[in-house]
Amino acid sequence: MMVPITDRATQPAPWRRLATVLFRAREVSILLVVLAVFGLTTAYNTSFADLLSVQQLLVGASVMMILAVGETMVIITRNVDLSVGSVLGLSAYVIGDLFAHFPNLPVILGFLAGVGVGLLCGVVNGAIVVLARVPSLVVTLGTLYVIRGVDAIFVNGVQINPSSIPDSFLGIGYETVLDVPWMFVIASVLVVIVGYIMRTFRPARDLYAIGSDPQAALLAGVPVRRRVFFTFVVSGAIAGLAGGLWLANFATVSSVAGLGYELLVVAAVVVGGVAIFGGSGTVVGAALGAILLNTINQALVATRISAFWDEALAGALLITAIAFDRYVFLRRERALRVRLAHGLS
Repeated sequence: MMVPITDRATQPAPWRRLATVLFRAREVSILLVVLAVFGLTTAYNTSFADLLSVQQLLVGASVMMILAVGETMVIITRNVDLSVGSVLGLSAYVIGDLFAHFPNLPVILGFLAGVGVGLLCGVVNGAIVVLARVPSLVVTLGTLYVIRGVDAIFVNGVQINPSSIPDSFLGIGYETVLDVPWMFVIASVLVVIVGYIMRTFRPARDLYAIGSDPQAALLAGVPVRRRVFFTFVVSGAIAGLAGGLWLANFATVSSVAGLGYELLVVAAVVVGGVAIFGGSGTVVGAALGAILLNTINQALVATRISAFWDEALAGALLITAIAFDRYVFLRRERALRVRLAHGLS
């Protein structure tokens, strides 16, 4: 069937349609902001664009990107995990302590130990949230301090030194492949894999249904409690993995490892386009949000602005992102009501 000439004229060109889709995507907007911050900082301090500086920037964002992956899955279901920083610290210390007592321990077993610790913490969080039906904010705020206290008891003032960590393990923290840090490669691979799973498989898509309307998801046959429990388990396991990478990067660990990470991760996820009210967002966007916050942090250092502004800017971005998401939600809801009213009239 031939399309009338008048219809063809009114249709936007393909490149315009593509541009519209791209600029509506939150991920593209965040990427543009990252590039803008990077470009302005480089204009002020040209060394900011040096290879070593860029590598340090990517390494600094890697742990936050990994934590953001697990946090995204939790927030999409209308929950939150505030214990990820404490889980990271405990996992990092357990791995370091294992290497200190067993110098010949394979690197992979060290990482598996960290993942195991995080997995156990995630099981505790998920069980309390799902079985006791306690709000996740309260549960994970409590386990944040419990895990931090357990960490302090284990550490007992002892600090793991770099000499106790195998060189093969520490190499992950500073070695590169084609000038790209291994840590960033690992974080990117995890983001791609989980992002693909979230877009493709039914159980992962169920998380969006739960976040949009838990009651409707339950009536539709979605195993809501099982899915929510699973997200906390995955978030804990990923935080355990992040603990291993944190140790590989800093080569030492104490009882304050990962302190304050939880709020930065939540900020990165929300700034990355994941709705704090659940039901929407992507892992890629959350990872870009982590890169943005780390880029801003490094830009403040490069421009010799007080580091105290980092937390202030992260908080401002968090509030702005939440307000923007709420505005978009209310606007869509109003438009839907108008459409329904016209349909009934």
